[in-house]
Amino acid sequence: MKKIITKESQEFLEKYLNNASPTGFESEGQQLWLDHIRPYIDEYFTDNYGSVVGVVNPTAKYKVVIEAHADEISWFVHYLTKDGFIYLRRNGGSDHMIAPSKRVNIHTDKGIVKAVFGWPAIHMRQKKEETPSLKNIFLDCGCSTKEEVEELGVHVGCVVTFEDEFMTLNKNRYVGRAIDNRMGGFMIAEVLRLLKKEKKKFPYALYIVNAVQEEVGLRGAQMIAQKIKPDIAIITDVCHDTQTPMVNKIENGDLSSGEGPVLTYGPAVQNNLLKKVIKTAEKNKIPFQRAAASRATGTDTDAFAYSNEGVPSVLISLPLRYMHTTVEMCRKEDVENTIRLIFHTLAEIKSGEDFRYIK
Repeated sequence: MKKIITKESQEFLEKYLNNASPTGFESEGQQLWLDHIRPYIDEYFTDNYGSVVGVVNPTAKYKVVIEAHADEISWFVHYLTKDGFIYLRRNGGSDHMIAPSKRVNIHTDKGIVKAVFGWPAIHMRQKKEETPSLKNIFLDCGCSTKEEVEELGVHVGCVVTFEDEFMTLNKNRYVGRAIDNRMGGFMIAEVLRLLKKEKKKFPYALYIVNAVQEEVGLRGAQMIAQKIKPDIAIITDVCHDTQTPMVNKIENGDLSSGEGPVLTYGPAVQNNLLKKVIKTAEKNKIPFQRAAASRATGTDTDAFAYSNEGVPSVLISLPLRYMHTTVEMCRKEDVENTIRLIFHTLAEIKSGEDFRYIK
């Protein structure tokens, strides 16, 4: 398993990341992902809000989940002025500070409408007005009246995404919007592909879950966990690379891109399952880092862990720079090592394995 990501895999990754999949409107991206994993699964199912689950060996009683979330941060059209400007509300944790001068796509029933976040020229800004906020950022789609905007198909409730696309820096840095966390969806799809390639068979049912609506409170994971009722859940998401300027390591920990996936300690993380993942990493010489969560992990781990009377859950995270911007950045080596770690961990899990602390 020296080489993980193939040319074909990378082509899918680029297509998958460039596709818009805003919270609550993930279906197009979910269809892309499902079509990609079809050759590697025995069956699949979906739920009412768009989470997608591929299943391998579905008749087995013991159920193991590997999971990522499919949605990205975005905006909602909130108010149209008589002069044709558009004010917004957040859909997830969208950062108003990066908005000015960005290009966006407004998703309407008539198709994509292009627009920009307008911002006064530096010559005209008064000091008190210099900081972007939800009160002063706005979209300009080239219209002079509210009626013109509406003729384009734009209305209150339309979702808005940044148009920035995927690129690679210095051969091994993946950059783009929505790496949080469609890179997770890519990684679990790669695990599936490798399982098929290596002809791995496990004595349990493997559920590969791409859940919706994480960015607004882990909602998709909450729903799908109740439907699957798994025995174990391995969650993958992103965490912060803390090596860039302006980041306080005392507050945020000491984590680096290129040093391997991050394993989190915290109440929602089941310690016996975590120990198994750590032993797997050590056995297979996979580099990893450690992080601590004081209460909640803030990821779908929490939703799975506290569902169905408690599901042993573990979080494997990808170090990421510039989270919730349009230039999120991660290292190819970390992506490949996260895939390796999940792949090898699955081989160590036994059907019926009991992770309780007290028996």
